[in-house]
Amino acid sequence: MIKPSRRTLLRVPVAAAGAGLLAACTSPGPGSSSGSGPSSGPRGAAGAATFVPAGPPGYINPSDPEVLAAERKRGTGPVRTYRLTAAETMLDLGGLSVPSWAYDEALPGPLVRVTAGDVLDLTLVNRLPTDTTLHGHGVRLRCDMDGVPGLTQEAIRPGSDFRYRFTAEHPGTYLLHSHVGMQADRALYAPFVVDDPREPLSYDKEWVVVLDDWLDGVEGSTPDEVLDQLRPGGSMDMGHMGMGPGHGGASPGRPATSLPSPTRKPAGPSRVLRSSHSRMLHGEGGSVAHPHHLVNGRLPAHPEVFRCRPGDRVRLRIINAGSETAFRVALGGHGMTVTHTDGYPVKHAKTDALLVGMAERYDVLITARDGVFPLVALPEGKKGRALAVLRTDKGSKNLPPADAHPDELDGRTVPARRLVPDDSVALDDREPDREMRIRITGSMAKFDWGFDHKAYSEQERRPVRAGERVRLTLINATDMWHPMHLHGHTFAVNGLDGVGARKDTAVVLPHRKLVLDFDADNPGLWMLHCHNQYHSESGMMTILGYRR
Repeated sequence: MIKPSRRTLLRVPVAAAGAGLLAACTSPGPGSSSGSGPSSGPRGAAGAATFVPAGPPGYINPSDPEVLAAERKRGTGPVRTYRLTAAETMLDLGGLSVPSWAYDEALPGPLVRVTAGDVLDLTLVNRLPTDTTLHGHGVRLRCDMDGVPGLTQEAIRPGSDFRYRFTAEHPGTYLLHSHVGMQADRALYAPFVVDDPREPLSYDKEWVVVLDDWLDGVEGSTPDEVLDQLRPGGSMDMGHMGMGPGHGGASPGRPATSLPSPTRKPAGPSRVLRSSHSRMLHGEGGSVAHPHHLVNGRLPAHPEVFRCRPGDRVRLRIINAGSETAFRVALGGHGMTVTHTDGYPVKHAKTDALLVGMAERYDVLITARDGVFPLVALPEGKKGRALAVLRTDKGSKNLPPADAHPDELDGRTVPARRLVPDDSVALDDREPDREMRIRITGSMAKFDWGFDHKAYSEQERRPVRAGERVRLTLINATDMWHPMHLHGHTFAVNGLDGVGARKDTAVVLPHRKLVLDFDADNPGLWMLHCHNQYHSESGMMTILGYRR
């Protein structure tokens, strides 16, 4: 078996316009802006943006010396330069064309790929009619490159650009996406892979598998309008004037670009999911009836086909880029061996299917059988499915049906709490220095999601100090499941056998609690939020801040 650091891929969606490997000396410093719009922030002495958010004193700001010192400890390697353009475009989903916003007119956006230790130098060009940013989901990076508008940087204005520059220290499968309003429920996301220069796995092929739920541009729907539909008195009731953080293209720290008119009629049909149940999620599957579900931007009737030879060992990097849907994923005729979750290795576990919440990632290995097999992503508690196809060289030319349901979907699954971290990344059993309890609150009827019955406020900080082991207990007091994401860190999920797998996004089931341990080793201001896009933009966000 081969173990090169850059393998021959079955699918490499890197656009030529998005992936030059250029020398660092040809570009301005990180955080700089250019274009017709105003600057995204002044340059600091260390070459970084010096945006200072509003908030209480006594906390480490995104570009403070402590942040720069932490970045220096990550080291520096070859500079890998990318350029992405966010713009309005028409997307072909495979027999259906829709207007949307995308990176480099692609769905998913171009693959960004570096090796651990490299410096990623990525310029995001904003050609949208509103502000935007870019967030490196799951990446332990410097705080002023985290892409949260109003907290770690000013939003990038239309006609401007911003340089994100940081050392990609840890290998893994990650996700880049907008962190402004409902933009992540369009096509403003791209896979991000950090290769391990000492890759311990042996495999012949690799696929990047990106799952998504889709409604933008279908019969006139937009994510912002659907968010409004979900709120009491929203656009479907013609009387709603309330605004949550980020609605209408706004972001924390910036007002909305436009208010909904109390008399306007909705452009698209209602996408409110009236009834839903998922056994695996212990209740409702979600609140939004997305009309389509995609694998790598394709509808089931025109799926992407992955090709390899019988007997090939294949690594699948599975990413859920959806905004409101958990997917149960299985490959017909094959078992899977889980090797990583959220970029971090686990002791190998065999499974038939995976439950993947929004923004979670799983790496698995399979050994390809001879024939044609459906790779199915079933939306939990919702109708429809997403589909791709595995075909070996000797397989027939017939494709599986669009409604394929392999037996493996109903087989064994391995929940994250049962995964055991690889020894190389396992946290020690140190007792916590600080314990923090947060109640997840709100309801589908009122759509008043928040923490401890409070909506997001950029003025509020939940304090930690550098060097602490923090135990975070999330208590879900709602009837809905929530995928919770912590920026800038990974945590250990406390499962049945003690401190478990390292993750950055984890599902909290209704009326259950989840206990997470993490080391406060990355100074700055960091978001903790639900990665159901409709929940976070309704207020289910808060800030963990490092005190001086």
